[in-house]
This record gives sequence, C-alpha cells and structure tokens, in this order.
Amino acid sequence: MSMEKMPPAATSAVRFRNLTLGYDRHPAVHHLDGTVAAGAMLAVVGPNGAGKSTLLKGIAGALKPLSGAVELAGGRGEIAYLPQAAEIDRSFPISVFDMVAMGFWRRSGLFGGLSRADREAVHAALAAVGLTGFESRAIGTLSGGQLQRMLFARLLVQDARLILLDEPFSAIDARTTADLIAIVCRWHAEKRTVIAVLHDMETVRQVFPQTLLLARRPIAWGATAEALTADNLAAARHMTEAFDDHAAVCAAAA
Repeated sequence: MSMEKMPPAATSAVRFRNLTLGYDRHPAVHHLDGTVAAGAMLAVVGPNGAGKSTLLKGIAGALKPLSGAVELAGGRGEIAYLPQAAEIDRSFPISVFDMVAMGFWRRSGLFGGLSRADREAVHAALAAVGLTGFESRAIGTLSGGQLQRMLFARLLVQDARLILLDEPFSAIDARTTADLIAIVCRWHAEKRTVIAVLHDMETVRQVFPQTLLLARRPIAWGATAEALTADNLAAARHMTEAFDDHAAVCAAAA
C-alpha cells in the first residue's frame, strides 16, 4: 500500500513532515511523510542500510533532522527507547536493579532518590520479565537473553505512551523472544504506540498489524500483508543497493 493511500489517522502519536535524516549532511532517510496513529503497532523493515535505526534515532531525538520534522503528540518525555543491544556497554559496573531503576531518570534525575513505590515498581518489572533474584547481578554477567529481559524491565518502569524498539528480538533464544513479544502485545492492548525495527519477516507477519518498508525512502506503508509483497521487497533491495552513500541532501521530489 502506498503512503498516499493510507487512511488518515484520527489521533496521531508521530507525524513525519518531509523528514530527511542523515549524518554529515549525507541523508540516510529521505523525505518521509506520514502519520503513526496513537496505539499503533508498527514494524519498520528493510534491507541493511535502509535507514531503519536512523529513523528511530530521529524519533527519539538522538539525531537532528537534516530537513523536515518529527512531531510527537506527547512530547519526548513520553518516549521509551530501546537501542540495539550492541550499543549497551556491558562492562559498565552497574547492577541489574540499578539499571532498571534508570528508567525513572526523566522524573527524578540521574541522581534522584527512589521512593518505596519506585523500588516496588522495579521489582515488579523484573518479575514480569522473569528476572526475580537477579537484582544484585552485574549486567556484565548476563546472557544475551537475560540482558534483553532486563532492558524490557527498564521500559516497563518508564511507563511511556510511545515505545521505540531497535531489533528487540535479535540474537536471543526462542523462549525469551516469545516472552518479550507477549509484553509488546500487552503494550498494544494498553493502547500504547509501539514502533519496532525488525528483520524477521515471520515475526512481523504474525505479530505486527502495520509495516513501514523502508529503503532510504518509503517503499510501502500500511497493512503488513499489503506492504510485504514480493514486488515491494524486491524494490526495497534494489533501491538500497543503488543508493549513493556520498550523495548530498537533495530537494524533495515534485
């Protein structure tokens, strides 16, 4: 489904207005227009180098647009952002409990104290992801699946309306994947907005109702079954392979 044919969202969580994102004036995402409805569960897929992670960084505010804008209904204080696991410094000397408690930092500051309710919320979040008893463990001792469970616990305590996930199920075991997918589905049932970068098309087809197929530019955006056609996937591969990584920012197409 082309972006122009998408039905208008009654209430938007995120709106892209001719958004171009990139690094050192070289664009990685071109001229993206569209709306993510409040409560949507959207997968962002595409070939390597398609700009998927860049888009999440732009939504989170970690990357300033080269042009255009990202508009958020609730402001950036309503965002919980999970980067790729490779971006987490596992050598940092911090316990599982303290890492999860960092989910409160927007409210209390990095050095603010935790209330009794906050501590109970951390314990509840760890229980929800199956990590009761791991509170005092150093994060460097965790397996890949345990680390991802811990990071989901931090998302839980953030209690945000907009949740951004970058490859949340990459390189973890099947049981952990199933448990974390259940949490994502619970967020969806709670009418939170979830935007997730994913590479496993089977998971996308089974779990995510909406998909944005990206190849620096949007190839398709709409119902997952309509977006992930063989022709659209082939077009995304071709466009990404043909893209000039040294191109400068260009004007929007007429």
